[in-house]
Amino acid sequence: MQRRISSTPGLGVARAAVIAALTICSGALSLSAQAAGATPQAASPAPPVHAVSNVHDHQLAVDFANLERYGDADMKLGAPTAGEKRVVFMGDSITDAWKISGPDGSFPGKPYVNRGISGQTTPQMLVRFRQDVIDLNASVVVILAGTNDLAGNTGPMTLEQTEGNLASMAELASANGIQVVLCSILPAFDYPWSPGLEPAPKIATLNQWIRSYAARKGFTYVDYYSAMTDGRGGLPPALSKDGVHPLPAGYAIMAPLVEAGIEQALKK
Repeated sequence: MQRRISSTPGLGVARAAVIAALTICSGALSLSAQAAGATPQAASPAPPVHAVSNVHDHQLAVDFANLERYGDADMKLGAPTAGEKRVVFMGDSITDAWKISGPDGSFPGKPYVNRGISGQTTPQMLVRFRQDVIDLNASVVVILAGTNDLAGNTGPMTLEQTEGNLASMAELASANGIQVVLCSILPAFDYPWSPGLEPAPKIATLNQWIRSYAARKGFTYVDYYSAMTDGRGGLPPALSKDGVHPLPAGYAIMAPLVEAGIEQALKK
């Protein structure tokens, strides 16, 4: 099928530049009018700047990959103990919200480290991949990413660009002796924060590529999609309230699938 570019809200930094330019031009015109003896006019109200102060846009401007989020935790984590097979989960909000470790987590007693960040896209994850995966001396990395690319969270992206970022993360891991587990993108019929983008067929296409790429490279592939889709390419209400983020019942399906994938990867 022909690959389409996802639409997305405009970037806050660009809007800030436009606002600043309009303000400067307005001031210059006012000064010129006064110099010519014209009656000074009351300044027009400044354009709304709610987008400029938007937390998401500000984050993109000052720390695109949000390296600060796990910077201290990464330093405190230290090296794996002797014989420890550390597993790092890299992803977005689906990973971020997943209670992975601890006695009430999905994998109690396992040396699994959560490095998900809500809202992130694959280019952001690629930027922080060294800090949050490679430098942690992981034995395995579990990569679940791409749905926010389709939602346009950091701007328009082609499917090829998402594939390239996934490949770059996987190949960086492999080059550093880290086994790779690539996960299918979860079903999503629509995005509540970016409606109308019709992500379902794009997710299906990306998942076909991820499966094929993993097979070519000898990486492990975990298929969440087939076990969770409602038949129209979305998540059913029993597994998700918003059609994107799993409920505990959804994570209960995902946990044994990824555990089997991790075990397979550790045997390679």
